[in-house]
Amino acid sequence: MQPHTHAHRHDHQGSLKTALIITSVFLVAEFVGALYTNSLALLADAGHMLTDVAALSLSFFATRFATRRATPRMTYGFYRVEILAALLNGVFLVLVALYIFYEGYHRFKDPPQVKADWMLAVAILGLLANIASAWILFGKHHTSLNVRGAFFHVLTDAIGSMGAILASIAIIVSGYQVADPLISIVVAVLILWSSWILIRDAVDILLEGTPAHINIVSLREQLGDVDGVGSVHDLHVWTLTSGILAMSCHVVAEDSNFSRTELLSRVNDVARERFHINHTTIQIEERNIPQALVDSCNCHFGAWDTQ
Repeated sequence: MQPHTHAHRHDHQGSLKTALIITSVFLVAEFVGALYTNSLALLADAGHMLTDVAALSLSFFATRFATRRATPRMTYGFYRVEILAALLNGVFLVLVALYIFYEGYHRFKDPPQVKADWMLAVAILGLLANIASAWILFGKHHTSLNVRGAFFHVLTDAIGSMGAILASIAIIVSGYQVADPLISIVVAVLILWSSWILIRDAVDILLEGTPAHINIVSLREQLGDVDGVGSVHDLHVWTLTSGILAMSCHVVAEDSNFSRTELLSRVNDVARERFHINHTTIQIEERNIPQALVDSCNCHFGAWDTQ
């Protein structure tokens, strides 16, 4: 792992730890407040905050685990632990949303009385706690899918607190008790949306899909334009973990004055400087290599190139 990547990982650990402490401290207060006020919106928010604690803990330990060195058995290291944590966070979010839908349906049929004044006070405190945690994680969620999962948890929890505030105000002003389960359903929809994005991105990485920001056609063309390169085939790009990309390809060398070492360096420069690909595996081939040998190299990979 490169030094700046190590720095990012340690920075993420500190942010996750701080957010975890804030969320854990307020979880107890909101749960007690939900029981006292009999509010589904607060209970849903407390339940979501419980998954926040689990998600932040999972993200924190996953980030620490991902910094372990590679071993003969795990030759790429433990980068993917972060992606697995992000996937689990997304699944937790889905379960929370389904529970809110279930409980909200029953409360629509028979709305209970809610102590809206206390509900409002607890929801405001919850919102402040979530804003603090989100502020700590903001910015870092762009560089780590794992931190993004934790950030989504905190962000949707903040939305839940805002929903609880609106519901409590509606009950105080008009006595509209149905506002409590109604707001909860809206929050559940938002939770499903954020969980879908998180699960989609995590699954895409686990399936080793081409990163969305990498134009594979442009990459192939630019590699092919390198002096001394005749053609490029069996080009694959995938994500090891957030911010760390890998590439493998076969490069057919033209008859030129460039040595294999110089040609390899030129191809590597294009991948790293123009496309920010950290790990490259490049096989240099002669133009007149027997087709049988080419086929034996390609047999374990998808034939992406169309030439």
